[in-house]
Amino acid sequence: MSKLVILGAAESGIGAAVLGKKMGYDVFVSDYGKIKDSYRQVLDSRGLCYEQGGHSEDRILDADIIVKSPGIRNDAPIVAKAVAKGIPIQSEIEFASKYASAKYICITGSNGKTTTTELTYKILRDAGYNVGLGGNIGKSFALQVAEDSFDYYVLELSSFQLDNMYDFRADVAVLMNITPDHLDRYDYKMENYADSKFRITQNQKPGDAFIYYAEDPVTIEQMAKRTFSQKLLPFSLDAKPASGAHYFQGGNLVVSCQGADTEVSAKDFKLMGRHNRCNIMAATLAAMQVGIPLDKIKQSIDSFMPLEHRVEPCGVVDGVSWINDSKGTNVDSVWYALDTVGDGVVLILGGVDKGNDYSQLYQLVKKKVKAIVAMGVDNAPIHKAFDDMIKVVDVRSMAECIQVCRSLAVPGDTVLLSPACASFDLFSCYEDRGDQFRAAVKAMMA
Repeated sequence: MSKLVILGAAESGIGAAVLGKKMGYDVFVSDYGKIKDSYRQVLDSRGLCYEQGGHSEDRILDADIIVKSPGIRNDAPIVAKAVAKGIPIQSEIEFASKYASAKYICITGSNGKTTTTELTYKILRDAGYNVGLGGNIGKSFALQVAEDSFDYYVLELSSFQLDNMYDFRADVAVLMNITPDHLDRYDYKMENYADSKFRITQNQKPGDAFIYYAEDPVTIEQMAKRTFSQKLLPFSLDAKPASGAHYFQGGNLVVSCQGADTEVSAKDFKLMGRHNRCNIMAATLAAMQVGIPLDKIKQSIDSFMPLEHRVEPCGVVDGVSWINDSKGTNVDSVWYALDTVGDGVVLILGGVDKGNDYSQLYQLVKKKVKAIVAMGVDNAPIHKAFDDMIKVVDVRSMAECIQVCRSLAVPGDTVLLSPACASFDLFSCYEDRGDQFRAAVKAMMA
């Protein structure tokens, strides 16, 4: 019996463990931290062996295969030792795909991938397709392979997941954009990060499709260095791509299909802002590749509501609008959020800095932002970037943040939580940060 070790006992790890046992592996789960009670209950109920609070190296390094959580760095000591010993290390997606027979629509990018993934999934589901949603979102892909039987999967893939994927092939690959993010995991080199993102195109065949944003400079620069045999489908915001695909014009979505352009009215779309136009275009192209007609695609887009923590309106208090963009964990996300809202912004930045270059925000900050509230343990990078430009106030908790924002904002202003940073210094995750923000707003409205 082959020995399967799972490193990390969160959503992806638990799913891989359940699937591994079903496929006849001798499974051992190891988590260096504490396993959440809900996940531990799954392990106990399935009779799976596990440990928490440390790694038993001898047992781990006796594995025939290791499935690693995307949250564990590739240079972690236990991972480095496994690599040195020649033990294959895979992501949950790579491992689970060996036991599934389905078509895959896979979506990555520094920004927009979650909304695009959710929207694409909704379009397929509304059209009656037997489809699962997974990857970096929702229920573990591996657990779905173990317990369900879907004909299609829409998978959001982070760069960390792509790093440990080798033979997996996307039938439809979508790359939203490449902007600086997680550079601490890539030796602070954009080239390394971009290489990771482009792994979504690996193994694609001539009949497959690669959808990408034709106005993203890093994507275009990287494409010039590569060769492609699959179908290339660019999309654009401001001009029709040279090879067709689609774009926005006069408030309408223009789709190029079979040599003819078709206009789709965007007046009923609930998703607002330029960034969401990109998301809509990518999801539309992806859905078209699996045979869904434009009229059905439009019906799904019209009824799609914005996601939590993504430029999410939380309420108006004393004439001040409060918006939760806690998922805006890089500078590019903040740019799009600021571009969406009006002037008079109290901007909440801060958290675990990932090597951010804030200079791309300068123009919008000067135009729209009246004050910055820096919410983090170490706010030095924010002060360095903005002290000469605007008032920056330090806070160390959500309660303190809300209090300061209320003192700074006047009727007609907007308080925007769009941190440009990871959340792990003061919060358990970006959802926790956004949930606390939303709860505070609701409390003020009560």
